[in-house]
Amino acid sequence: MALSIRFSRDESTGRWTAVADDGSGRATVTADTHDEASALAHEAFGLDAYRPPPPLPAGWHRFTLAHCPVAEYPHADDPRYDGIRARPPEGCAVEDLGSYFGLRCERPAATLLEAVADVCAEIRAEHGLLMTDLGIEKLWEWASDGSDGWGAEIVGQLLLMAAERGPKLGYSTDDLERFLRTAAGEA
Repeated sequence: MALSIRFSRDESTGRWTAVADDGSGRATVTADTHDEASALAHEAFGLDAYRPPPPLPAGWHRFTLAHCPVAEYPHADDPRYDGIRARPPEGCAVEDLGSYFGLRCERPAATLLEAVADVCAEIRAEHGLLMTDLGIEKLWEWASDGSDGWGAEIVGQLLLMAAERGPKLGYSTDDLERFLRTAAGEA
């Protein structure tokens, strides 16, 4: 039977309590955060627990980049990734993304888009690859959470897709920039 977990938050202390039940046993745990209460509940039943990474310092950004070009299906073990695998960009580590090659990065920059662009430029210059994906699957989702949040990741995903796909249709970077400026009313 699957594990079910109910959560409650004590308004006076701010602590979270998780009551987990797998149909044959029950465990109650308390922690400072919802995520930690969930992790402790899973561990009480011998299951692997997810804990989010600690927050980054101000001015740092965490993101996943993947190389999954349109109309091409390279596997993560493709030899063209050997150079990046041997020496990933600073602040990045190779990450298993199933069949695609990926990097998990933590980089400083003024904005998330700047951090992503910097890593992409390094990879393009050193290895000749255009990273094409930030791992966003539901591009229609949206969050107005600022230039470093979920909404920025969605915008970054769309821009990486345009950077790859535009030239395949004959558009230059200047064409894409002109489109953005014109559509945004800045031209």
